[in-house]
Amino acid sequence: MNDLTEKLLDAALIHVPFDGWSEAALSAAAADCGVDMAAARAVFPRGGVDMALAYHARGDALMLARLADHDLSQLRIRDRITLAVRLRLEAAEDRELVRRGTTLFALPLYAADGARAIWGTADAIWTALGDSATDYNWYTKRATLAGVYSATVLFWLGDESEGTHATWGFLDRRIDGVMQIERVKGAARKNPVLRTLFAGPSAVLSCIKAPTARARPDLPGYMPPKPQG
Repeated sequence: MNDLTEKLLDAALIHVPFDGWSEAALSAAAADCGVDMAAARAVFPRGGVDMALAYHARGDALMLARLADHDLSQLRIRDRITLAVRLRLEAAEDRELVRRGTTLFALPLYAADGARAIWGTADAIWTALGDSATDYNWYTKRATLAGVYSATVLFWLGDESEGTHATWGFLDRRIDGVMQIERVKGAARKNPVLRTLFAGPSAVLSCIKAPTARARPDLPGYMPPKPQG
């Protein structure tokens, strides 16, 4: 983010709980900063929705910075994912800011923006954890984590337990559910009968590759092209 983006976003945060991620919040932020609305509009062309996306991106960046301070080498993959999701929730400065964003992205007009933001969060986590999948697992890992993250956010918004203890328990249960599915898949691959049964579908799925910058530069996250030579 450039300095003006940060300045306007910071100024908007005190208005969002009352005005939502809206044109009114952007106008108030511009007035507080002494910034002309034309300049503010150049930074946030679509007004509130672009501010909400910038706020979400800031949370992702803060989560990644905090995650980098942890030694992940001794943690199981499920514990790494749990830690990353927890750090992402803790990166939110105010629960009401997230609630207002959830309301905005529930609107049909901005649903795609919200889905893209959540996908970006899931991709940022998997990439930070060193995911090396290049096939259909690239998609399934991110889709599954996006579902876990979204459900946890909604639970967290209504959590009144001390230290949001209930949210962390909810997150653990969601991760447990995902790991059970992975264990079932692993057992199926080891079973000779099931391995033969799923040989056809597996061959089809093996043709699915992670996106490249050239193929889909608009997707949040992609596998960079391999250097030639």
